[in-house]
Amino acid sequence: MLTDRRSFLKTGTFAAAFLGLRTFAHADPTSRTIEPYGPLVPDPEGLLDLPQGFSYKILSREGEKMTDGFQVPGAFDGMGAFPGENGRVILIRNHELSPGAPGPGELPEEARGLSYDPGEGEEKPHLGGTTTLVFNPSTGEVEAEFLSLTGTHRNCAGGAMPWGTWITCEEPGELTSSRGLKHGWCFEVRATAVPELQMAVPLRPLGHFNHEAVALDPSTGFLYLTEDRIDGLLYRFLPEKAGDFTAGRLQALGVLAQPGLDLRNYDVRNKTDHIREGEPMAVTWIDLEHTDAPEDDLRIRGAQAGAAVFARGEGIHYHEGTAYICCTDGGPERRGQIFKLTPGADPGRPDELELFIEATKSDLLTNGDNLCAAPWGDLVICEDFAILDAAPHPHVRGVTPEGRIYTIAKNAKSEVEFAGSCFSADGKWLFVNIQNPGQTFAITGPWQDRKP
Repeated sequence: MLTDRRSFLKTGTFAAAFLGLRTFAHADPTSRTIEPYGPLVPDPEGLLDLPQGFSYKILSREGEKMTDGFQVPGAFDGMGAFPGENGRVILIRNHELSPGAPGPGELPEEARGLSYDPGEGEEKPHLGGTTTLVFNPSTGEVEAEFLSLTGTHRNCAGGAMPWGTWITCEEPGELTSSRGLKHGWCFEVRATAVPELQMAVPLRPLGHFNHEAVALDPSTGFLYLTEDRIDGLLYRFLPEKAGDFTAGRLQALGVLAQPGLDLRNYDVRNKTDHIREGEPMAVTWIDLEHTDAPEDDLRIRGAQAGAAVFARGEGIHYHEGTAYICCTDGGPERRGQIFKLTPGADPGRPDELELFIEATKSDLLTNGDNLCAAPWGDLVICEDFAILDAAPHPHVRGVTPEGRIYTIAKNAKSEVEFAGSCFSADGKWLFVNIQNPGQTFAITGPWQDRKP
């Protein structure tokens, strides 16, 4: 059963009882690699290599016919899992589609009326958005699959809200269609097992920029937002009413001691700006104005006001009092960074930001993107691969609270990225996408047998 958003924020309890991520300790990069589930076993089908004892089901493929008669759109990306009736799992999945890409098919007039931007004249319709799947673990079958949002552009990632909605995020902040509609917004989609195409209404107060993902702090109701740009910012939204993103205040993170600090660590020669792992930095939050940003300059104005700059902020996940942020190509080798943001324990204490991992050639992890928390307390990270010289195939990696890295799955077929990692509420199923051609997998196995 899905939870009412205000009652959730009042109690601050999660539907799924994840174990807490402990405080991360700085780990020696040379000793980061572990195999808590053993090595991967080659998949006879050549699709997904997993450790011994694990198996997968393919829940959905691009181009298949859905329950509502539409075709499964392509470009699978971020995804959220929600508890449904009688043990079922409701998945809401993003589609990072541009006009002209393989979409769900021609929309009837009724569906066009629910679309944010259906296009007009010779302009092709915007067919990005979300699809919803209803998975029954007891039978291993998908009982329903349908279009749940359309008319948006390049929906990358988002975030699952504990009251049973998915915030889906458009990536491009510079696009305006021929109808004068701007793209680069967030939209909220209800998790429901009943097939329905929902009205696409942009959450304009969350700002206009290259959105990637969002994560909610349930104790405060604050929403954190990443920006997938080489000079992106990290944002925080303070709603006027708990659980309501239609009004509120948008802010950007700055480092107290060094306004405008460049956190990308591209230039290791500049020792004054080089951020080291394991060193917390006190941060402040800068109020932003004109957040509708018609000139696509919100990040520029934020940096001028003292906001810190991140290298392509993508996945973000809030768990047990800390937000974890993947910056896909940060670091001197551009293999990615993971930051952790810990809100202050009391109103008089500033929040702290810490560089947790900066991937190097000696690490398994390369270009982390979407991420989630595992039931046993580790992070589970999808590799994007902006850099392909380390390995020919992306992986799903696990990261322990001590910063050790291990492998959960490998794309055995191609160099296409993983996306959308999320767990069922009972922790038995890990769901993940391969982006192109789109496939959604459900992985299960002896998760409880994880070795130290």
